Amino acid sequence: MPKTDQLPDFSRLSTISAVIILAYGLVPFVQIPAQSIVIRLPWVVFNYDLDFGTVVSILVAFLAAFGADWLIQTHPNKGNQTFIQHGLVPALTAWVIGVPLSFLDVGIEWWVVVGFGGILLSFILVAEYLVVDSNSESHLPASLGLTAISFALFLVLAIALQASGIRLFLLLPAISITIFFLVSRSLYLRTSGDWNWFWAIGVAFFVGQIALGMHYLPIRPLSFGLVLVGIAYPLTLLITAFKEGKKGINLVIEPLVLFIFLFALALLTNG
Repeated sequence: MPKTDQLPDFSRLSTISAVIILAYGLVPFVQIPAQSIVIRLPWVVFNYDLDFGTVVSILVAFLAAFGADWLIQTHPNKGNQTFIQHGLVPALTAWVIGVPLSFLDVGIEWWVVVGFGGILLSFILVAEYLVVDSNSESHLPASLGLTAISFALFLVLAIALQASGIRLFLLLPAISITIFFLVSRSLYLRTSGDWNWFWAIGVAFFVGQIALGMHYLPIRPLSFGLVLVGIAYPLTLLITAFKEGKKGINLVIEPLVLFIFLFALALLTNG
């Protein structure tokens, strides 16, 4: 099959990015009281305050996912590519953009985050378009870029969740579910369309247990996020190398170096 390197439809790409940026840009100008959600069980009571910013973050995450699918529809080699395959990373990106916005006052920093988030989202949508065609010369670099950006976004998410003081019953599923989908997507890109659900569940469970233990320790949010990424990302690389048939030192060298580097950063930032 001939290799192709077609770029996405610019009008659709700009429409998706503009609508998401507009949605976040309206948040400071809409004042809606937070609603308290209470779930009462015989042994515990869950209480969560749902504000307008959180609702917008959830809605734009779905909008980014559907927008990515809408963009992929124009690819000439789309085949049987599904919404789940290409909607996850854009949805995570759109959600993570809203995390720092909830902590910042409206000002130059706030608008810089919105602008940078819009540019990042555009790059991710282009990368998702490029990985559709596995015969494209851009497929491998786009796949590597998506994987790296995905775990960088997870780092931001983990830091923000830990810094916000969120309750464990919300933190744990947010961490575990996100890692499950990120690992699945990363392995899918690197193993020619195999979702590797078993491996993804194992990594998500292990990382979730680490997050559970660290939640009660005096660890700074940055170190918290670095430890989780320092476990999840090297494990993903290790599984990828194993699936590609690598053996011996070639199997562990890259994951081990990354593991040591991230854990050293975690120790330094927690000192």
